Amino acid sequence: MNYVKPILSAVAAIILAECVPGPWSSFRGMGNAKATGLAAVAGGFTASLFSPLFWALAVLFLAMFFAASNLGSKVLRVLLFWIPTLTVSGASVTITALVAYLIVLIHLKQH
Repeated sequence: MNYVKPILSAVAAIILAECVPGPWSSFRGMGNAKATGLAAVAGGFTASLFSPLFWALAVLFLAMFFAASNLGSKVLRVLLFWIPTLTVSGASVTITALVAYLIVLIHLKQH
């Protein structure tokens, strides 16, 4: 269990750092871009990965989650670490699976 907490903290921190400034930050330059569809969105996500704000938020969330994972009180550890990290990770896996499912459905419908 010693390796699960840091990995879960890092995954949740990166996901939250991508979402906290707002989902619109990834789509900011899309109107001026020549790319279409997922290429434009992927460019926005890639640009945010190189943003200092993204990394500052990721380190902040990682520190908060890591500190919460080592709290002495079990109730506080559950409320401040397990519930937020599992919710964020589970929601991101669910959204990713739904998008993949929609892409497969669209691809199958075209053929």
